[in-house]
Amino acid sequence: MKMTEQKQETILENLEFVYGKEKGTAVFEQVKSLVEHYRKKSLSPAKQWVDEKDIMVITYGDSIKEDGKAPLKSLKEFLQEHTDGKINSVHILPFYPYSSDDGFSVIDYLKVNPDLGEWKDIHNLAEEFDIMFDAVINHISSQSDWFKEYKNGNPAYEKYFVEADPEADYSTITRPRALPLLTKVETTRGDKYVWTTFSEDQIDLNFEYEGTLLSILDILAQYVEHGARYLRLDAIGFMWKKLGTTSIHLEETHRLVQIMRDVLETIAPGTIIITETNVPHKDNISYFGNGHNEAHLVYQFPLPPLTLQAFQTEDATHLTNWAGNLEPTTEDTTFFNFLASHDGIGVRPVEGILNPEEVGVMVEKVKERGGNVSYKDNGDGTQSPYELNINYLDALTIPGESDEKKAHRFLAAQSILLSMMGVPGIYIHSLLGSRNDQEGVKESGRYRSINREKLNRRKLEEEIMKKGSLRNLIFTEYKRFISVRTEEKAFHPNASQEVFFTDKRIFSMKRKNTKENSEVTVLVNVSGEDVPVTLSGTNQAGDRVKDLISDKMFHKDSGNLKLTLAPFEVLWLKESKE
Repeated sequence: MKMTEQKQETILENLEFVYGKEKGTAVFEQVKSLVEHYRKKSLSPAKQWVDEKDIMVITYGDSIKEDGKAPLKSLKEFLQEHTDGKINSVHILPFYPYSSDDGFSVIDYLKVNPDLGEWKDIHNLAEEFDIMFDAVINHISSQSDWFKEYKNGNPAYEKYFVEADPEADYSTITRPRALPLLTKVETTRGDKYVWTTFSEDQIDLNFEYEGTLLSILDILAQYVEHGARYLRLDAIGFMWKKLGTTSIHLEETHRLVQIMRDVLETIAPGTIIITETNVPHKDNISYFGNGHNEAHLVYQFPLPPLTLQAFQTEDATHLTNWAGNLEPTTEDTTFFNFLASHDGIGVRPVEGILNPEEVGVMVEKVKERGGNVSYKDNGDGTQSPYELNINYLDALTIPGESDEKKAHRFLAAQSILLSMMGVPGIYIHSLLGSRNDQEGVKESGRYRSINREKLNRRKLEEEIMKKGSLRNLIFTEYKRFISVRTEEKAFHPNASQEVFFTDKRIFSMKRKNTKENSEVTVLVNVSGEDVPVTLSGTNQAGDRVKDLISDKMFHKDSGNLKLTLAPFEVLWLKESKE
């Protein structure tokens, strides 16, 4: 696709905003050359947008392993053999060589970790699934060639990193972790202090230097060339630094994301950018830009803690109020919904939704159920909970209850993920019914390892096939939920969502796709009690309504639908023409 005049004008305008008129104009010529180089390769994905059939599994390249085979091959085979063709997308967490943080301290952006496989394995996966690559572009490993060249005085890399004065005032800077912001390093030019937002091994890149942006744009283009349909911009909110500010979500950061979108849309229309910003909702959705010019998808970060809180308290009030106030997205944007991930359950996104006492209750329940809590530095000498580190199934489970009840409650929570407006992202350990990996925490010394277990493929397959086992109960039923969901146009990511109140123990909403004349009413019982519900004015014609999950039929009485939801029951109700 040729770069349109409008895109050229927009890219130039954004470059001039970031770098000034003279430098911005010079950088624009280099960006045009890069676009022309990759544009000729015809990299466009076959599918231009998302729909109800898009279901993404989030996994490490080696979450499923077996002896004598590259883990990426094992992953592909497992998904092909066991997910019945209903999973069409895979987010492979950083699969590059790395030095720490389970992949998020990248040594080389353009190599595949040989412990996982090779580029051929990524290409083979991309032939069967839509693949999401991680673009870990806020920082790079201290063991990377880029940083080694910087320390060795190579002038080509002298400006790639953010040098800082340790005596300056950094009190306004937003800190995601309670670690030093600056790290002292020895270079051929003497000792320097470099900006390290996340750890001393993760050196922040300097986007004030235009060469850094050009290098990153080239890497993103190569990711698309290697088969990426989705690009996840990790920790992108911290990309631009400026003393005297929070150095998060600055306008320069938004302009850089807009440049990335315009470049990628030109060389590979249909490529989808998703921004990862684990922050309060208002800041998070700011990455939609004007709804057409920035991220296509943003993570729905309040959903995991609010769903957890609803089931822990058996009260969906906060979840209902929040979901009912979500703004509709444009036809070019939607949410990326998830409950669990390789990280913990962030609590910053519920600031202003849950009060500190309610968060404190969640913290205590997580500790009781074998989890841990990570804290952030508030900048005033105090700390507050940042992340709950626990497997999502265990976070929901009451110790001592039966596997059937564990599975029933857990699947009810997962049904909310599948029902919401947006694209669902299912963490591999949720799909497979995994539990807390306490051994992993002991071995690594890191709380996040509790939800990053590496599974033996043969043992896993035995467990998911063993009738009545916890893995079997969850995996089998989860696939059935997905199968129903992908056949309903009402669950299109852009279909409207109307949340309504029935009972505090019930999460209720309607999904409606007016283009396809499809409507589904969602009812989820978050409690262990039978709950009677009366639905009036459902906008569904006829006398009978069918539950898509169980195939049960319900009859209306004088236009009203009266029913009782069993503990943790899920209903997807649709007008029946039978």
